[in-house]
Amino acid sequence: MSDTSTTTLPDYATEFAGRTALVTGAASGIGLATARRLGAGGANVVIADHNVQGAEEAAATLKAEGIKAAAVELDVTRPDSVEAAVRFAVDTFGGLHLAVNNAGIGGPSAPTGAYDIAAYDRVVRTNLDGVFYSLRHELPAIEAAGTGGAIVNVASILGSVAFAGSPAYVAAKHGVVGLTKSAAAEYAAKGIRINAVGPGFIETPLLKGMDKAAYDGLVGLHPAGRLGRSEEVAELIVFLLSDRASFVHGSYHLVDGAYTAV
Repeated sequence: MSDTSTTTLPDYATEFAGRTALVTGAASGIGLATARRLGAGGANVVIADHNVQGAEEAAATLKAEGIKAAAVELDVTRPDSVEAAVRFAVDTFGGLHLAVNNAGIGGPSAPTGAYDIAAYDRVVRTNLDGVFYSLRHELPAIEAAGTGGAIVNVASILGSVAFAGSPAYVAAKHGVVGLTKSAAAEYAAKGIRINAVGPGFIETPLLKGMDKAAYDGLVGLHPAGRLGRSEEVAELIVFLLSDRASFVHGSYHLVDGAYTAV
């Protein structure tokens, strides 16, 4: 007997209609690609970045594409700045339903025994503490909206494997994965889903200026034979934010061209 059941696919142009998303580190790279994809799905998007000029330019670009967007300055290492950005999203669009905690920095390269302590503090404060501060203020706002919601934390492949010379970054990204799981367990019953993604090395502004030998070395670590694109990461993030991932809670999804498979 043939299967006569049908599956109703979502209307991808309206699946986020009526929802507001806050995206940190959204002036460029993965953050901007994600904001664009959410906006194309009907979401109101708040472009939050420490580079306020870049955030405003990104918002203007999205508005020209027909997306409802607004920009706000954000320093994720300061809880008061995060609180203000969340309040801006709520005041501007009437509530908060989705968030992408993407802001992060790379930091210098050195072995653990010689790593600069100030640099370590800066990387961990941005990449881990910044995610906690974001969750701390996003979760009450999403809960207050009363309709459930979803958050995606951008970790890294280095949330599951090591990379010599990057102790601060590796420690922070492992911490993001653990923080994601803890928060997910706390808020699942409230209809708020929290997940993480682990991108491999992606073609972003962070890699600009790298010499060819170093760049080729990074490519060689990916069996896919290339680095990823911001848009490829954005598609995974947006899926996890969507109702299509309605039973996905507390998970960590790699998007890495098989980097961690070998």
